[in-house]
Amino acid sequence: MKKLLALIRHYYLFCTAFASAIAALACQIAGWRIASHLILIIASVAELMPLLWGMWQDLRDGKYGVDILAATAIISSVLFQQYWAAVVIVLMLTGGAGLEDYAEHRAERELTALLARAPQQARVLRGRKEVNIPASEVKTGDTLVIRAGELVPADAVILEGAANFDESSLTGESLPQDKQAGDELLSGTVNLDGVVSAKALRAAEDSQYQQIIKLVRSAQHSQAPFVRLADRYAVPFTVISFAIAIAAWQISGQGLRFLEVIVVATPCPLILAAPIAIISGMSRSAKQGIIVKTGGALEQLAAARTFAFDKTGTLTLGQLKVEKVTTYHGFKRADIIGMAASLEQHSNHAQAQAIVAYAKAQHAKLSTTKNVRELAGRGIVALSRKQEVMVGRLSLIEEYNFDLPKAFQASTHDQTAAYVGIDGELAGVITFADELRPESKKTLSILRTAGITDFMMVTGDNERTAKRIAKQLGIKQVVANALPADKIHAIEHITRRPVVFVGDGVNDAPVLTASDIGIALGARGAAAASESADVVILLDDLRHVAEGVTIAKHTLTIAKQSILVGIGLSVALMCIFATGKFPPVAGAAIQELVDVVVIFNALRAHGNAKRA
Repeated sequence: MKKLLALIRHYYLFCTAFASAIAALACQIAGWRIASHLILIIASVAELMPLLWGMWQDLRDGKYGVDILAATAIISSVLFQQYWAAVVIVLMLTGGAGLEDYAEHRAERELTALLARAPQQARVLRGRKEVNIPASEVKTGDTLVIRAGELVPADAVILEGAANFDESSLTGESLPQDKQAGDELLSGTVNLDGVVSAKALRAAEDSQYQQIIKLVRSAQHSQAPFVRLADRYAVPFTVISFAIAIAAWQISGQGLRFLEVIVVATPCPLILAAPIAIISGMSRSAKQGIIVKTGGALEQLAAARTFAFDKTGTLTLGQLKVEKVTTYHGFKRADIIGMAASLEQHSNHAQAQAIVAYAKAQHAKLSTTKNVRELAGRGIVALSRKQEVMVGRLSLIEEYNFDLPKAFQASTHDQTAAYVGIDGELAGVITFADELRPESKKTLSILRTAGITDFMMVTGDNERTAKRIAKQLGIKQVVANALPADKIHAIEHITRRPVVFVGDGVNDAPVLTASDIGIALGARGAAAASESADVVILLDDLRHVAEGVTIAKHTLTIAKQSILVGIGLSVALMCIFATGKFPPVAGAAIQELVDVVVIFNALRAHGNAKRA
């Protein structure tokens, strides 16, 4: 809303100045010279007041921009009664400021999904009766009933029942987690199957999901200040301009020479070049499905030195595949796959779908099953080929006292594993892996070509899985088992900045906000991540991250070039106008030619960036 109001204010000031110029011209044509001058003075002073106030606010904050030249030029023009020169400067100043506000407001989206996804309702036991209440009213000690498909309204511990819970949006863990009596549940996670009753450990406002929201809000106020491109050139350009203007005044002894130089020194190239190039670059990015929310984000993306990535759903597909099948007790691999798939073919569980897909790819023979019993949160049992077959977690195999071979060691298997028991014996273990995105290696290769040398993986997944993925991509720095706050701490300790973090889940929202630049894969990722990020990738393709960096670097190259061309032309004009042979209004008009050159050059940023 603040940016929208700024855009409206600058648009209003520009329209007012333009209308004043038309009215003054009409008065001058009619011979009403005094009225014409009065209108121009009012228009100039009307713009000068907010300009001076903004300068004062910046100076109090220790900032310095290009406004001092513009303010000096307007004041000098009014004092020397060069009113038309003053109003031309006002028009360019308000137009440039409006363009910059438009660049940011055009790409900004009203993303409120973080709050929208927060649990809204809770099912609570009151005596023996289930009562629906707002999630915000859940108190510590309440008994919750959580059915399949429902969100956990508050952090809780299971009292009765078992089910699989999707925690991927909070912890980054790619697999649904089996939860039984005594296990803790995080608010905001989803019950995939079964019914459980649980005791609330905390009130809803103190639970994990609300803590993430608080982290996002806190991180918004902890970002390091960033110096915009135009402001970095402001000090040297201002010093040069005043030096030439004062020298012309002192040598000639005519105060008007100061104005004649300052008029052509007005920082229109600085005011116009960067915003127009940025608008063009943001428009180019949008056509590629890359939404850059602010011009500052585009500038920082071009200057990025370190990239940190989430794993699940970002560098990987977030989909399970069978990685390995280990056999025991003389069972054949094909039999284990076929029997496991026979039991799992009617289940929607992530592991079940991976087993069935693998069995089909291996052309394994599936058989009919009888007496199928699904044990929520533990596995599935059935008769297949006249044998009792169980597929599920290790605890299920141990519960039924299946014979474990001496060669078996549970510690050698990932937590992402399904255990297959046949007729009382452990027949085999099927382990799973989250498949690497096919474009991940190419993306990192392009980023390395673009000059990025430091990469890090920060994930909530287990260390073994994280390191395996990192090794495939050549990423040496890995932070695993990271909760949202841990991810922020990891980013804070990076010294080579700016730092870009790329993620997609709700658990990434705080770190996306806290990092210098947050990039969210918004196509499949949580909209909360998109709300917190500076850049949103609308297409489910990681290569667009590298494409965004390429476009940002191309845009900033064009912007810098435009600024330097504008400054060079302005310095040349200052030297010419220091001779005193041209009036100030002519300088203001000629300065417009410089603006045209700058604008057309800046618009080149809309063209195709050179591919890496």
